[in-house]
Amino acid sequence: MSAPSLLAVFAHPDDESLSAGGALARHAADGARTAVVTATWAHGTHRAEELAEALRILGAGKPRLLGYADARVPHSAPGCVRFCEAPLDEAVGRMVTHIRDFRPDIMVTHDAYGGLPGHPDHVHTHRVTMLAAQAAGLAQLYPDAGAPWQPRALYLATHPHSAVPALRDVIGTRKAVYSVPDEQVTATVDVGPWIEQKIAAVLAHRSEVERGALPGLIAALPPDARERLFATEWYIRHTPMTVAAPQTALTV
Repeated sequence: MSAPSLLAVFAHPDDESLSAGGALARHAADGARTAVVTATWAHGTHRAEELAEALRILGAGKPRLLGYADARVPHSAPGCVRFCEAPLDEAVGRMVTHIRDFRPDIMVTHDAYGGLPGHPDHVHTHRVTMLAAQAAGLAQLYPDAGAPWQPRALYLATHPHSAVPALRDVIGTRKAVYSVPDEQVTATVDVGPWIEQKIAAVLAHRSEVERGALPGLIAALPPDARERLFATEWYIRHTPMTVAAPQTALTV
């Protein structure tokens, strides 16, 4: 049985590596087709170039960019609207085009909180992806976006309450964090064998390392701490099916 193809959708360059880098590397190692759609930043910007290097490390192909601007960095996509301010139907349509083009078995994106930081772009990426995953399977919606395709499952990258205390040592205590009750987690993925790839992909986002964002904090950790804190990924399964289909699981 071939490994299920995986399409990840995240808000910014580096989110894919931080939230699902291990799952992407693991699926690629199993021979699956993998790809990443990023909602913000544009081709030709330095972060798009860093994203390309991270995806090369993870085996996830070339960047697929929706072309919107980061809510807090207007120059991330010169002349383009901020992602959160774009017409919802337009953003969903762009995402449907990528889903129908790649035709994934499963998808991964931010949870409803937008992950630990709750960034507005993360939250909006969740909304757009949830709508697009459903719409992609309906032939009468976005007829110009390609032939209908229904992903079999959507996994929301999240953190259980029990994981937060250890992560506080890295992210600090002053920032708000968003996590879910442990019982809501439906897939706990051990990505230890792929931790070096995951960390290398995180560190490929050099500008984030240099400015002291989370990749920079991870860069300062010793290898054993990196593995202890980031060798597990957590997901909540959602089934956006419009037709009956076999159950397809994220590799765990």
